[in-house]
Amino acid sequence: MFGLIIIGFMLKEKKQPIGNNDLKEEEHRKLVLYNDEVNTFDFVIDSLIEVCEHDPMQAENCAMIAHYKGKCSVKSGTFNELKPYHLELSNRELTVEIQ
Repeated sequence: MFGLIIIGFMLKEKKQPIGNNDLKEEEHRKLVLYNDEVNTFDFVIDSLIEVCEHDPMQAENCAMIAHYKGKCSVKSGTFNELKPYHLELSNRELTVEIQ
């Protein structure tokens, strides 16, 4: 017969400091692509490959997620790192937001 040994684990909750909750420029952000009814899948995929340096599979997956879920995070980094990607995707008339 085999015995069963159960080992307990303690999990620590990561707490946010109370006070100023404003995001700072150097904090981690996401560039979010929103679905629209204007641009084609091919255009969105090509834009993600060219601008965000996605590989074709990643770009296609992001386009599909944005289409079916309404939005998809396509890039992460600081605000200043994401600004040029946001500007270029916006210039291509894609709906994006830095969060």
